Amino acid sequence: MKSTTNQRPIAIWLFVCCFAIFAMVLLGGVTRLTGSGLSMVKWEPITGVLPPMNQVEWDAVFELYQHSPEYKKVNSHFNLEEFKSIFWFEYSHRILGRLIGVLFLIPMLFFIATRRVSRKLTPKLVMMFVLGGLQGLLGWYMVKSGLINNPHVSQYRLTAHFGLAVLVYGYIFWVALGLFLSVNHPPLLVMPGRCWDIPVLLLF
Repeated sequence: MKSTTNQRPIAIWLFVCCFAIFAMVLLGGVTRLTGSGLSMVKWEPITGVLPPMNQVEWDAVFELYQHSPEYKKVNSHFNLEEFKSIFWFEYSHRILGRLIGVLFLIPMLFFIATRRVSRKLTPKLVMMFVLGGLQGLLGWYMVKSGLINNPHVSQYRLTAHFGLAVLVYGYIFWVALGLFLSVNHPPLLVMPGRCWDIPVLLLF
């Protein structure tokens, strides 16, 4: 049985992940509102971490975009500088997603390796990581719908992408809150005939 004291770092780490996911959702909204979501027509989940570093690389990326439906039907007047203005939003969105993956995976492996994670908590953490990976795949599946003929992503895939983000956030927050409250040993409300295990914190 793990000491509840050891659960505090795990709870704090999960809250930090929640904050990062919240920032990811906000950035995704900005990307959507600025019409930047289809600016990156290639998905390179392993490579492609670095942005274009010189003129030759920028020209190559811009040429790929020029073959997309969005450029042909909406942004055919764009020059390279205008393309960069939308590219950076989508690039930042994807990079933040990768950083969240690293932010989650490395501490999770550390906590498991140092035996700070209980057997009951381990499958929950693994489930969080799997859901995060599925969120990345669903994001690309959504973007792909706008790279075929119609330069607009499927509203159904967009809803699914956002809905899964909310689900992942809610699940992580729920587990983190449970760990945090167990560490702080909230007082019990004792009423005649029964004991209500409800933290006083939740009543305010």
